[in-house]
Amino acid sequence: MAVIINFKICDNAKECGGVAVCPAGALSWDEKKKTIKIDNSKCLSCGKCEKACAIGAIKVAKNDKQYAKLKKEIDEDPRKASDLFIDRYGAQPIHPAFLIEEGKFDLDGLQSKKKTAIEFFNDGSIMCLLLSIPIKELIGGSPVNYLKLKVGKGDLRKRYKVSNLPALLFFDNGKMIGKIEGYYDKDKKEELRSKISKILK
Repeated sequence: MAVIINFKICDNAKECGGVAVCPAGALSWDEKKKTIKIDNSKCLSCGKCEKACAIGAIKVAKNDKQYAKLKKEIDEDPRKASDLFIDRYGAQPIHPAFLIEEGKFDLDGLQSKKKTAIEFFNDGSIMCLLLSIPIKELIGGSPVNYLKLKVGKGDLRKRYKVSNLPALLFFDNGKMIGKIEGYYDKDKKEELRSKISKILK
């Protein structure tokens, strides 16, 4: 029926995945206005653009009622594009300073004299970047180092018996003092913060 884009969270880039996969040209790049252009007269309602958008900014409405509902949700959405550039739990880090290599885990992750939180993640565990909890809201004010490690199915997961990703592992002088597994979205922020506080107290 029709495509609608939440430009509050869309980075509005020429390289948009939705534009790339649209088979009918309903989505295109307007070189003059430097923005993604929508032509719903061409939309096939195939949903390919919606699936291609990693942050859920593109939606496909099947009828006028659904379109109106989506538009209302976008109008009331408090988020903004800058939220794309905030480091979040479970997501690929924006700032490379957070990221450590699996081969240097013992050196970079366990040698700190401060308590350290190391997040194990992989690409498949990323539910939705904009629905994840910002790291600063999890550890703000806590005297703890926060690091992120992209893992596969290798030795570190076996060593620390990690079944679900993402996972937060907490260390003090190289010894694990706590572990939290699984994805938590922003609606479960207080629950996750409470678990972290109990480990770090």
